[in-house]
Amino acid sequence: MVEMSCRTLIKGIDARGAVTTLANMASARRLAVEICRATRRAVEISIASYAVVALATTASAVAADLPTRHVLTLDAARRVIAAAEAEAQRKGWPCVVAIVDNGGYLIAFDRMDRSPMVASAELAPAKARTAALFGKPTKALEDAVHAGRVAAVTAGFVEMDGGQPLTVNGEIVGAVGVSSAQPDWDIEIASVGAAALSDKP
Repeated sequence: MVEMSCRTLIKGIDARGAVTTLANMASARRLAVEICRATRRAVEISIASYAVVALATTASAVAADLPTRHVLTLDAARRVIAAAEAEAQRKGWPCVVAIVDNGGYLIAFDRMDRSPMVASAELAPAKARTAALFGKPTKALEDAVHAGRVAAVTAGFVEMDGGQPLTVNGEIVGAVGVSSAQPDWDIEIASVGAAALSDKP
């Protein structure tokens, strides 16, 4: 539309004889061209500005729709380990404690002196990972296996007592895994560690 208006303006100057001399006609024509160019640039700038504003508005709307979530920090993971280790020491149950994030990746690891099994160094992180990814205590998974769901053991997860999800305001942010000499010890130690985070979100 701007291009057509410019052409009409220039042709009008040439055809209607609005100026009487050749020099004046040329000057008027150049002026019309400059006016058209300036108008075209103004329109282009306006369109670009509108596009930027529209894009920013859309991005803001999308960002507003995205959920926010809690993230398990190293300090929080250490707090869980400290509570679990304190309980283990109080009961005389040396163990290994591992903390993972909600994706099952290790954040913190503690191997107490006199932990009875070398395998605990692998079992504790594996239990934590299972609890985080399934979103439930590993005891529930082991109970399901005992109840006849034996196919669950083929999934590649350690479905043994001692894994406990870590939650903040009902949201799973990670998990704690414990491996000691007995499964009931593992459950108790893990529960105390998990409670330390839930009590202080």
